[in-house]
This record gives sequence, C-alpha cells and structure tokens, in this order.
Amino acid sequence: MDVNDILKKYSRKIDKEIQTDVVSESTGQDFSREYLQFKQDMMPSLSRYEKWAKSLGNIIKIKLAEKDEQKIQKHINVAHLDVIPSQALTLAIMAFLVSFFVGILLSVGIFFIKGTEDFSNFPLLFFFLFILASLFLFYYIYSLPSRLANKWRLKASSQMVPAILYVVVYMKHTSNLERAIRFASQHLQAPLALDFRKVFWDVETGKFSSIKESLDFYLESWRGYSTEFIEAFHLIESSLYESNEARRVAVLERSLQVILDGVYEKMLKYTHEIRSPLTNLYMLGIILPTLGLALLPLASTLLGGMITWYHVFVLFNLVIPFLVFYLTSQVMLKRPGGYGETDLLEMNPLYPKYKSKKPYLIAFLICLPLLLIGLLPFIFQYTGIPGWFGLQKDYTFAQIGLEYFGNMKLFDFQKVGESFVGPFGPFALLLSLLVPLSVALFFSLSYLLKTKELIKARENSKELEDEFTSSLFQLGNRIGDGLPAEIAFAKVAESSRGTVTENFFRTVNLNLHQAGMSLDQAIFNEKRGAIIYYPSELIKMSMRILIESVKKGLQVAANSLMSISEYVKNIQKINQRLRDLLAEIVSDMKSNMTFLAPLLAGIVVGLAGMITLILIKLQTMMSLGLEGGAASTGGIAGMGNLAEITNLFNPINMIPPYFLQVAIGIYIIEIIFILTGTLVTIDAGEDRLKRIYEIGKNLRFGFLLYVITALLAIVALSVLAAVALSGLVT
Repeated sequence: MDVNDILKKYSRKIDKEIQTDVVSESTGQDFSREYLQFKQDMMPSLSRYEKWAKSLGNIIKIKLAEKDEQKIQKHINVAHLDVIPSQALTLAIMAFLVSFFVGILLSVGIFFIKGTEDFSNFPLLFFFLFILASLFLFYYIYSLPSRLANKWRLKASSQMVPAILYVVVYMKHTSNLERAIRFASQHLQAPLALDFRKVFWDVETGKFSSIKESLDFYLESWRGYSTEFIEAFHLIESSLYESNEARRVAVLERSLQVILDGVYEKMLKYTHEIRSPLTNLYMLGIILPTLGLALLPLASTLLGGMITWYHVFVLFNLVIPFLVFYLTSQVMLKRPGGYGETDLLEMNPLYPKYKSKKPYLIAFLICLPLLLIGLLPFIFQYTGIPGWFGLQKDYTFAQIGLEYFGNMKLFDFQKVGESFVGPFGPFALLLSLLVPLSVALFFSLSYLLKTKELIKARENSKELEDEFTSSLFQLGNRIGDGLPAEIAFAKVAESSRGTVTENFFRTVNLNLHQAGMSLDQAIFNEKRGAIIYYPSELIKMSMRILIESVKKGLQVAANSLMSISEYVKNIQKINQRLRDLLAEIVSDMKSNMTFLAPLLAGIVVGLAGMITLILIKLQTMMSLGLEGGAASTGGIAGMGNLAEITNLFNPINMIPPYFLQVAIGIYIIEIIFILTGTLVTIDAGEDRLKRIYEIGKNLRFGFLLYVITALLAIVALSVLAAVALSGLVT
C-alpha cells in the first residue's frame, strides 16, 4: 500500500470514530444537503412567495436604484429568501396592476349593467375601494421581505441566549469554534439553527475560506439590531487566543453576561419608548372612532342620506383597521431582540391538534344558527319563508302583547318608492347583535379548541423548568463526586422525591437499568425516551450538553451542569424583571381593548337605537296627527315644532341602526385581533401559539362585554325614549 492508500484508510476510520463532529446526529447528512432540506421543511410558506416572485420576475425585468436594491437585498438575506430584489418589486407592481385593472373592468361593467348613460351613476365608491385595495396590495407585497426579515429576527433573537449558552458550555471543555457552532446548530430550534447551518453552507460552497470569516459576515446582519449578540460572539472568538485556561473560561463566561445585560438594557429602553405610541394608537384607533359613531345617525339625516351604511363599513371595517394595523406594525418593528418565547410550535407533540380543521367545523356548526337568527329581519322581508308557516313579514309590539310600545314594528322596513330601507325597529337591532357575535364566537371557540391543550402543556413545562434548575445543580454535584451519570440519575430521583422532576429522573433511571439503554437513548429515544413526556427546551438543552460533556470526563460534565444551572437562574431573573417592566403597558392596553372599547361601543349602539326610535316615533305621530287633525282625540301638542323636526331629521335618510351595530361589532373584532397580536409580540416576540390563544380569550371576554352592554343600553334607552315620547300625546 502506498502513502495515499494508508491516509485514505485511516481517514475513513477517524471519520467514523468522530462522526458527531462531521455529520448531523439527527439525520446523518452533511450540512450541505441538510441545509437545503431543513430550509424546505421549516419554511414552506416562504417558498410560495419565492415561486410567485421568480415566475413573474423572470418574465418582466425591472431595474431598481442601487440604494433600493441594497436595502431590499439586506432584508432578503436576513429572511433567507431565494429571490432577487427586482423579482420582489416585479411581484408587487404586477399585483397592483392586476387588482387596479380588475377594479376598472368591474366598475365599468356595473355601469353598463345599470343601462344608464348618466355618468353620475358610475360606482365611484366601488372604484375608489379597488384603488385603495390595489395600493394596499402593492405596499403589502413590496414590504413583505422587510416584514419577513423582522419576523425572522424576532424569532431568531429569542434564541440568542440559548445559542450563546450552547457555544460557551461546549467551548469550556473543547476550545474549537467550528465544533461549538455545529453543536449549537444541531440542537437549537429554527430559525437560528438555520442561520448557523447557513454559516457552514457558505464555507462549503466556497464563499468564505473559514468558519470565522463566515460567522463574522453573518454577525454583521445583526449590526444595529442586536449589538450585544455580536459582542458576545467576538468575546467567544477572542477566547481562542487565550493561553491561560482560567482567563479563557472567564472570557467565555463574560460573553454570556454581555448578552444578558444587553437584552435587559434594550428592553428597558423599549418599554419607555413605546408607552407614548401605544397611547396615541389607542386614542386615534379606538376612542375617537367609537365616539364619532354616536354622531353618524344624526349626520346621515342632516346630509340627506349622503352617508349610507356601506360608507360606515368601508370606514370602520377597512380604513381605520388598516390605519391601526400600520401604526402597530411600526411599534413592533422597533422591538429589540434577545427576549421572548423560544418554543417551536411544530416540535410540540400536540402540534397535529393545532393543525386540525376539526375545531373550525365544531365552531361553524355552533355559530351558524346564531348567524341565521341575526339575519331574520331580511329573511322575513325578502324571502317567502315566513309564508310557508303562515307568518307575516312584520309584526307590531302590540300584536305580540307589548302594548307599551304601541304600534311600533319589530323590524320596521320603510318603503321608499319601489324598494325598502331599514330595518329600523328595536327588535331588529337586538337581533343584529347575533351577527358579529357569531363571528367572534367562531374565532374564539376554534382558537381556544386548537390551543387549549398546547398552552396547558407549555405551562406544565414551565412549572417543570422552575424545579429542574435546582435538580440540575444536584445532578452536577453527584457527577462531580465521581458517580457515573447512570447512577447519579437514581440518586437525584431519590433526593427529589415529591417534586415534578422526580418522574423525569425515575424514567431515565428505569430506561437505563431495566431496558438496558444507553444514556443517550434513555433520554432521547423516540418511543421510550424520558424527553417525550417532558417537552421542555431547557431539559432538552441540559441533557444534550450532559451527554456531550460526559464524553470529556465526569468533572467536565459536572462543571457544565452546574454552569447551566447558574446561567438559567440568571436568565429567569432577567426574564422576570422584563415581565415586570412590560406588565404595566400590556395590562393597560389589554384593559382598554377588552373593557373600555367594548363598553363605549355598546353605549354608542344604544344611543343610535334611541335616536332612531325617537325619530321614527315622531314621524309616526306626525302622520297620525295629520290624518286625524290637530284637534281630534289623540292629536299631538306642538304639531308645528314636530313637523319642523321630522322634516329636518328624516329617518328615511338615516343609517339603519342594524347596519351600524354590525359595523361596530366587526370593528371591535378587528381591533381585538390587531391589538392582541401587537401585545403578544411586545411581550413574547414571535409566538404564534400564544397569539392565537390570547385572541380567542380576549374575543370571548371583550365581545361578551360588548354584547351585554349593547343589549342593556338598547333596552334601557328604548324604554326611556318611549316614556319621554308618551308625554307628547294629548
């Protein structure tokens, strides 16, 4: 055998012996293939955007200014998008042009279908809405790389502290940067794991000649966003050049303290900066629009019907929510990284229940009857269904036994020419509450059914993690005394009797001694491993480091576990201080969103119903007085003044309170969606599970309060109006 044959033979042998440092433990693939597969598995939603951008961008070429191209390219790099800036811009422009021309064609079609040559009948509002929708679509798609990059940063930054911890603990016993980053990338969650694998990918494809160069280039993407993350890694890199072991370990420990202090200081500053924007957002997006609703019934009559119900829908269900969404997105863009939930939803064993469509079906079957009952006024007025059962299209209160309200109709559609307007009746207004209630109940039920068990599992994991810190310290002490890890688990299980963590250590011990598993299999076996029953990121991280450290010796493993225990205590203290800082802001906005806004909106609905009832009653009394004569029995005192009032405030020109209430109800639902998502992002970063759960919970409480308030206000103010008007009849 020549020298080359000998080198190849022993190289293969060495590769097999140190396989954990060469290939991924989970898949056995090298990082080149694994990076592409991992990206495809973890980011399927981004690939759809990439497909559209590439398909259109390859057909139409648009050249950008150099400054804009660099800006978009930076966002594309952060979000790991496989597109170029011109393709992203092309997709946005094409979306705008398609929606714009569709709006023109539909508007012209509606104009010709009407069959009139008068241009005043052209659907200007419809055309204007399509222009707004086109502009919004262009803004949404053009800014999508920026928002995806920000979403990526929020999720990745919440894993910065665990990432530094992985690297530091590994490098304490093995001063090798490449192996430490590889170890962290194998055991971190997406998306930071994908970032670290991209570091290896850039070296393997020849973009950089060393891991340090690739890592430094990657760290520059966090410049201006998370300086403490960059400083921590630079300290880790500097530890490679320390000849003294004590100084090297001290530098590594300092790097973790740097990122912890940096996260705390930035979140402290952020809590002071967002207080004023959130207050302005609440006033401009909730208080002022809600109070302005109280003027709409009278304003619509004074303007002779120029303001209609669909204007209200456009303003309160499209324009104002979009403004609130834009303002909240600006607040979220300023959120610093390094703090938030790190759980990856897809890794949870209960994730199939979250993805299931069954909760939506259950919620739909429950809410559909409520929606149909809410639409009863239109079913009675415009369909033949009531005739099938021998019912009239409308009834008066006197006909159903409520003599106090006299001849007022339940639904009260007013005939104008050949068509009808309305409904104006108080009973129709009460039924209208069921329309937005069915929508809110649908989302609340489905979201809570999807997330209830996952949230419970997360809370149990957090309770377990609180106890696990001290148990981890005990395990480190036992191993430090010279006990093998397999025996140390049994000792800790005995000493932690009565705690939640006792079962975890007992499960590991049973797998070791009764099933004959190795330590790795006893913890991470896919069928019987202890980690299956305790899906905690802290426990998983600690056990991975334990298994890796034991290979270097018991003393190394003991020091690693005790270091993790100490670091986790510091992290928990900082997280608790940050929650205390954010508690005031979050609780204020939550109370405004789920208490004050529904309360004000409910009162406004009652006022609108009272105003409509008074004007309809005055018109009815006027018609009765004119038919019977002013001097006849049942005439009305002050007929002249009433005639002026009814001419000035013609109820036919008024926005029906039915539509006004539906618009307000949908507006409250949209506000709860937008503000809840904002508060969750402020408090926990990019956390889908918590956002969905909190939306369901806030909808249940906030909208129930709105319905109860509106119901009481409608009934109380209607009775009050009836009492006040009864004094006008002589």
